[in-house]
Amino acid sequence: MHDIRAIRENPAAFDAALSRRGLSPMSEKVLSLDEYRRDRIEEAETTQSYLNRASKEAGAAKARGDEAEFQQKRDFVAASKERVSRLTEEAKAADAKLRDLLLQIPNLPYADVPDGKDEADNIEINRWGTPRDFAFQPREHYDLPAARGMDFGTAAKLAGSRFVVLTGAMARLHRALAQFMLDLHIEEHGLSETWTPVLVKPEMMLGTGQLPKFAEDSFETTNGWWLVPTAEVTLTNIVNGELVEEATLPRRYVAHTQCFRSEAGSAGRDTSGMLRQHQFEKVEMVSVTRPEESDAEHRRMTRCAETVLERLGLPYRTVVLCAGDMGAGARRTHDLEVWLPGQNRYREISSVSTCGDYQARRMNARYRPSAGGKPEFVHTLNGSGLAVGRTLIAVLENGQEEDGSVTLPEVLHPYLRGATRITSEGTLA
Repeated sequence: MHDIRAIRENPAAFDAALSRRGLSPMSEKVLSLDEYRRDRIEEAETTQSYLNRASKEAGAAKARGDEAEFQQKRDFVAASKERVSRLTEEAKAADAKLRDLLLQIPNLPYADVPDGKDEADNIEINRWGTPRDFAFQPREHYDLPAARGMDFGTAAKLAGSRFVVLTGAMARLHRALAQFMLDLHIEEHGLSETWTPVLVKPEMMLGTGQLPKFAEDSFETTNGWWLVPTAEVTLTNIVNGELVEEATLPRRYVAHTQCFRSEAGSAGRDTSGMLRQHQFEKVEMVSVTRPEESDAEHRRMTRCAETVLERLGLPYRTVVLCAGDMGAGARRTHDLEVWLPGQNRYREISSVSTCGDYQARRMNARYRPSAGGKPEFVHTLNGSGLAVGRTLIAVLENGQEEDGSVTLPEVLHPYLRGATRITSEGTLA
């Protein structure tokens, strides 16, 4: 959520930042509602002051037996009470409308975020590895004989489209990838392993920005819980409503969870295979920092995600998203795109974003400075480290052999009891 004081102080800058996202100016609407709300509050306070004075004067008139003045003051008090009540209710209604409006407005991009409308305007900032030169035409993951344990037909019978059932070597490889990612982040990157619910209250979705604007992208249960689209929701909301000590920052969390997305608006996109699913697993990283640390933390988290791909030997590139392509809650986003030879292109496998104090204001998450002074809002960051299913796809496609088998990355061998490949029959060997 945005700081209304910052909008009051520089409405032109606020509108200019929104225009970089391709949005119309909003400051006039915001400030008009804010002014109306403030006027009602000021008028209510002034009327209350008159009311208080008139109450004392009515008491004095009663004491000296002046019935006419007493009646006049009493009538004034009664009318003033009614006016204060009405003004207070109008101020509350305006405050609710203002809050709802501010909750709908996306975050403002940092000045160093490139301008642009969509992914065509994103800028590459890093590239690692060289895509393998195949002596045969590489296949997509769902066409590989080694991936016969990837069953979309049974999943469709059980749940419908955009689901998968993994069995045998596929299930084992999927689990190994998640375990490898967790171990790397915990043991080498210093993240704190965390296990969180996948069902949350609506205010938790509101805190990280999934609600109210993006409700259609997630699943709501009949009793009002929401299935998390990412562990960003639970990990970030650990500090919801908290006033933490500065000495406890930064806080760095990592969790492996199921994630659920409706994929609203993605009809016809990536309908084959595991690339875009309603239910998937992700290893998510979240950091909570002091404002002056958040830029460095963003670079650090990006490297954490890149390291996963490098250890797996998967070629990738890192891009900084342009203002028009960023998610609503981000001020800057780095996307990692892994090479998929079956598609002959790079595809997103991780997004690492810094949100500034946008989520913290929604959650009222603050820290107490060690040197004293007023509490300040924390900064929050989140990133995939990585999406497990998409990493599985990348491992299969980059490691495929002409006979339909798959050679597995060396770092996974200990997690697979020494297995180094998946045969064309779909078994570990």
